[in-house]
Amino acid sequence: MSQQTRKSEGLKTTGVVLIIVGGLLTSISLSRWIDTHRSVLNPIVEDESLYLNGKTARRMSLAFNGLASDWYWMRSLQYVGRKIMNLPEDVELDNLGQLNLKTLAPLLDTATTLDPQFLDPYEYAAVVLPSVDVQQSIRITKKGIEANPTAWKLYQHLGYIYWQQRDFQSAAEAYGQGAQIAGAPAWFSAMKARMLAEGGSRGTAREIYKQMFDQSADDSVKEMARRRLMQLDSLDERDVFRKLLSTYQTRIGHCPSAWKELQPLLSNLRVPMDSGGAPLDPSGTPYVLKGCEVELDPKSEVPDK
Repeated sequence: MSQQTRKSEGLKTTGVVLIIVGGLLTSISLSRWIDTHRSVLNPIVEDESLYLNGKTARRMSLAFNGLASDWYWMRSLQYVGRKIMNLPEDVELDNLGQLNLKTLAPLLDTATTLDPQFLDPYEYAAVVLPSVDVQQSIRITKKGIEANPTAWKLYQHLGYIYWQQRDFQSAAEAYGQGAQIAGAPAWFSAMKARMLAEGGSRGTAREIYKQMFDQSADDSVKEMARRRLMQLDSLDERDVFRKLLSTYQTRIGHCPSAWKELQPLLSNLRVPMDSGGAPLDPSGTPYVLKGCEVELDPKSEVPDK
């Protein structure tokens, strides 16, 4: 190859790189402009500005697929975060159907098309997306399994999606398939059996969220799992308290007006209580007594739904 030809090829390569870098810088600038002028944008226009078709983005990014995938992943997190911040009250990460997150699936799909081996978006697709679009959640997770056949965590994600939908047979199959992968934890096989025997039990839910809390590297997912575990503990506790209230009503003939009236019964349970004798929920907030019913305090960190 002549020196002139090599020089020409070098200029072409440099030109392509400059175009790509320029495009990425333009995308970043546009993103910052959108954030700055968000209040005057039509929400539909704002949503559509967040993404390109995955295949189109892959062609445009060329050798920068990983960088572009990271960018779409961060936009996914920001997109959901902004929606949550606009809510008047706390909402669980796995219950965001009310937020109209119609762009979340395309964002996650694009991120995983640009870099199919990037596993973080698949976890988000399994945890957040089912309440928005369960079919897209399943499709993206299965796409991840196809691209990463040895990643047993993706089978855990798929099993979780099916479990949420109370499709315990499909959930058992997902855990069973994952159990066959080298390096998969032994509890996969146990979870398959548990799904078939007692898929809808609190014990199964507790095991799912415990594994999610222990294994997830995403702080928001870990926090969601932690709160769900507190919720399960609270449900068990309230079942016990209701039995005590029923016993009290049978013996005395009416419901108690204050927790102190139940002290002889509560003392046997060795539950933590505040100075007024009210038992504390798993977050440390006193339960509310309403007749013969026990409820969470609205200030409690424990999810009510």
